[in-house]
Amino acid sequence: YGFYTGFDSDNSSGDFSEANHKVAEMLDLDPHQSNRTGKHNGETEIQENGIKRHRTSLPAPMFSRSDFSVWSILKKCIGLELSKITMPIVFNEPLSFLQRITEYMEHIYLINKACSHADPLERMQAVAAFAVSAVASQWERTGKPFNPLLGETYELTREDLGFRFISEQVSHHPPISAFYSEGLNKDFIFHGSIYPKLKFWGKSIEAEPRGIITLELLKHNEAYTWTNPTCCVHNVIIGKLWLEQYGTVEIVNHSTGDKCVLNFKPCGLFGKELHRVEGYIQDKNRKKLCVIYGKWTECLWCTDPTTYETYKKNEKRGGEQKKLKASEDVIKSENDEADDMPEVQDTVQFIPGSKLLWRINCRPPNSSQMYNFTSFAVSLNELEKGMEAILAPTDCRLRPDIRNMENGNMDVASKEKERLEEKQRAARKERAKDEVEWHTRWFHQGTNPYTGTSDWLYSGGYFDRNFSDCPDIY
Repeated sequence: YGFYTGFDSDNSSGDFSEANHKVAEMLDLDPHQSNRTGKHNGETEIQENGIKRHRTSLPAPMFSRSDFSVWSILKKCIGLELSKITMPIVFNEPLSFLQRITEYMEHIYLINKACSHADPLERMQAVAAFAVSAVASQWERTGKPFNPLLGETYELTREDLGFRFISEQVSHHPPISAFYSEGLNKDFIFHGSIYPKLKFWGKSIEAEPRGIITLELLKHNEAYTWTNPTCCVHNVIIGKLWLEQYGTVEIVNHSTGDKCVLNFKPCGLFGKELHRVEGYIQDKNRKKLCVIYGKWTECLWCTDPTTYETYKKNEKRGGEQKKLKASEDVIKSENDEADDMPEVQDTVQFIPGSKLLWRINCRPPNSSQMYNFTSFAVSLNELEKGMEAILAPTDCRLRPDIRNMENGNMDVASKEKERLEEKQRAARKERAKDEVEWHTRWFHQGTNPYTGTSDWLYSGGYFDRNFSDCPDIY
């Protein structure tokens, strides 16, 4: 769920594989009879300005998950480590986790903005907005991405957006995904690795992120590092699935000593804090330079600390009348047994004089039939004509289970997922028998030059397109 992986495993015994077959029967989907959400052309259209036009719809609409209970799977898993469990395909969305990571780049204009600013405070504000925007695509995305197979890769070059991106699954136990992106104008480098730690709490699944994310602004000779907030999916057993992010994210500018501290607030008893982000930027002497506030599902603003404190004091004075309403809410919440997602009626309260840092992109009108994908996400698994000839054979776009799920062939997708997992298990056993170590192809373990901690670093050479020694994983 969310930005994280860890359910499917080549260590799993296969006890849950029967559920995969039941899913296909339950869905009874015939891709030729299902209603299409839009046309899909094999060839990419070219706009008048010469830029490629990416697809705006998936080939087949998503299926209903309402008849299938996560609990029917999870009740067999109490006491087991979640990374040892194979989940049925019904809980997936037709993207690999490596493609999901690429969604960081949806708001790349914020990196471009940071590169263009002469003032280091304005650069930090743009980087903070980029860090928040990176988790925004997860809003209402309760399907889990496919776990990448060991050695799986994903590349994306977007000339219209000015970047290229490469990622590789560098470890399977624990699952670690490494990525590297660079500006086509040589203005930035963005890289990192994600190693999530999953916990099942009965009603919810929590993914605590591990791994450092680094952004280098080359023109300014600056490097920023941070880690993601914790992601939690609620009501996995009964009720409507809903997602929240919480925890403190610290963004450090290693050149100036400036720091941005962002507090992703937990939902709280009445849902008042749901999706809220509050924080500040301070200089190396710990002087507060500005306050940042908003919601990661909506927008982010900044204002000076004095204006913010004055506003908060005035808000407290006017809060006395709200106490009666709060006590009514307590009675209501005690009578609610379903523990559903809190209703949030208000949006971000604007403080006069604030500057807008970022606003979420509108989703396409048919997004709810497409796993709640953004327009950017819809284009990620697009396989354009002639692309197979230049892609690495390990690229996600060539994965048969994801491809079949995207096309609405759920039965085939389920069987292909099982076949790939079995192939991965067999390859691992073969390596163990021959005492052969797995060697990553495009990344290597090293030390992050800014934090001094262990990190996965890009070895280079991917875009030379020498794929002769890539593993056969599909």
